[in-house]
Amino acid sequence: IVYKLAALFSIDAFAGGFAVQSLMALWLFSRFGLSLSTAGVFFFWSGVLSAVSFPVAAWLSRRIGLVNTMVFTHIPSSICLILAALVPNLYASLAFLLVRAALSQMDVPTRSSYVMAVVTPPERPAAASVTSVPRSLAAAASPAIAGALFAAGFEAWPLVICGALKILYDLALLWAFRHIKPPEES
Repeated sequence: IVYKLAALFSIDAFAGGFAVQSLMALWLFSRFGLSLSTAGVFFFWSGVLSAVSFPVAAWLSRRIGLVNTMVFTHIPSSICLILAALVPNLYASLAFLLVRAALSQMDVPTRSSYVMAVVTPPERPAAASVTSVPRSLAAAASPAIAGALFAAGFEAWPLVICGALKILYDLALLWAFRHIKPPEES
């Protein structure tokens, strides 16, 4: 279970590296001429929405389950990222990105809770390490690819790739773990 989760979480982290905040800022500056002050305000509210989503994720996971919360909040967030890359209007793009911010991090507390719930207590430290280290390594590779795409004139592609890979990750997670319930959901 832990190795499968680590592999899937690595796909998610690799995908996320295509849309790190610095590249998002560069994309917004390049595509729409967003000012530094507006970018600062946007990233502030984006961070607030992400933070507020954590307790909402806990509430939602008690109602629909940990895996469902991860998947059913992540897919709409990825669709919003793809739409943000494709719309020609700054305000529409920012709106999609704010909706994404409100949804995209709900998998963080639920992912941790799920991993800890499906392993025995003595396995928890190792499970945390085995699922975290590959995520970090995978996330390190994709910003370079995203930067190369951006430099080659394919500015929207990193966002589309990120969204598409994350949707594939979510579908794979749902398919592989829909029947493996933590004790509190059994």
